[in-house]
Amino acid sequence: MFSIDTYDPLNVPKAVGDEIWIVDGPVIGFQYLGMKLPFPTRMTIIRLASGKLFIHSPIRLTTELKARVDALGEVACLIAPNTIHYAGVPEWQAAYPAAQSFCAPGVMKRAKSVGMTVSFDAELADSVEREWAGEIEQVMVRGGYLSEAVFYHPKSNTLILTDLIENFEAHKIKSPVWRWLVRIFGSMDPDGCAPRDMRMTFAGHKESLRKAVNQMIDWAPERVIIAHGRWYDHNGTAELKRAFRWAMR
Repeated sequence: MFSIDTYDPLNVPKAVGDEIWIVDGPVIGFQYLGMKLPFPTRMTIIRLASGKLFIHSPIRLTTELKARVDALGEVACLIAPNTIHYAGVPEWQAAYPAAQSFCAPGVMKRAKSVGMTVSFDAELADSVEREWAGEIEQVMVRGGYLSEAVFYHPKSNTLILTDLIENFEAHKIKSPVWRWLVRIFGSMDPDGCAPRDMRMTFAGHKESLRKAVNQMIDWAPERVIIAHGRWYDHNGTAELKRAFRWAMR
């Protein structure tokens, strides 16, 4: 597998706003055209008014990470936000059997197609789940390959994406081949976007995509968290307009 530097320290909740943390995780290998491509991972934690935790895109669970998460509150909601990010959920379900699990449409079908068994309590939609109603907003982005639930946390003015923007930093990529591929895909910082091949799968979904992007922009987030690469700790709305210009044409 090609190599890439991570966002150390790993498995440590890092506060990014009021009642919200990111946790950078290990590199995973994503199979693509016979290659194993390295993706640094990142999950997001939101502490709700009840003190319970909303865990977005759970990363690999270690003993140390579990202890740090438990110190923040009770894990109540596990989120598989799109049809790629679900593999970490089962071990969190085993560790937190009382937590409820939510997934984007198509996750269970995708998991079954690769021989993975995972169950969820509910499938995400445009309407907000009662577990976080009044505290987190959401909108679904539906595509031919990727369907992703996008979340907005008004208290910290933070938007949470997963793969709809990828923003790899060239200096962290050790392989010239992988660096070249990222540039070709169009996902290199400072102009990170959804990879070009993924964009093509939204060809029949442009109207709903534009509606969702307009909702994200209307929320006017200051921060935009993404799963892979450098996230945006300021100027978030401008970054959204830049990164989704391909969708608004």
